[in-house]
Amino acid sequence: MTDHGPLPTSGLQHVATFCGQCSCGCPELYLDPAADDDRRVLITDDFGASIRMSLAQLAVIVDDARNGVLDGLIEGAR
Repeated sequence: MTDHGPLPTSGLQHVATFCGQCSCGCPELYLDPAADDDRRVLITDDFGASIRMSLAQLAVIVDDARNGVLDGLIEGAR
């Protein structure tokens, strides 16, 4: 995978940094108020890549996480 460097984030609303305990370019969650509804959420990674999704799609991920859907995956990584 090629490192493309950080994505431009001007005009985006920063919501969260995942990890933040290092200087490696941790994944971050942004809202893009100028984007169409189906692309409003932006998640960046430390390789210069990103994904976009709707707030409704993010809500499903958050609900699944709250309900333990991801617990097995996380426990295996510890």
